[in-house]
Amino acid sequence: MTVYVIAQLKFTDEARYRTYQAAATKLFMEKGIRVLAADEAPVVLEGEWSGDKVVVMAFDDEAAARAFLEGPDYQAISEDRRAGARSTAIMIKGF
Repeated sequence: MTVYVIAQLKFTDEARYRTYQAAATKLFMEKGIRVLAADEAPVVLEGEWSGDKVVVMAFDDEAAARAFLEGPDYQAISEDRRAGARSTAIMIKGF
């Protein structure tokens, strides 16, 4: 069953985040990761939101998502993401 990973980010060190972003873009392309949306100007329709960016990725299943996100390649570049942004990420099941 397809799962979606949704990340909300608030930049804390934009230069470090941009370093992560460049490496992540390359890694996503190499690994065939499906990024469905990445928006630095999301429109809030209801409620409060103070983030700077939202990213939505699709994976074939939970095992594939965890294998990528917890794997050594992604973890190696995630240091810059953690240094460059506060993030909240969730995984949801598709229909």
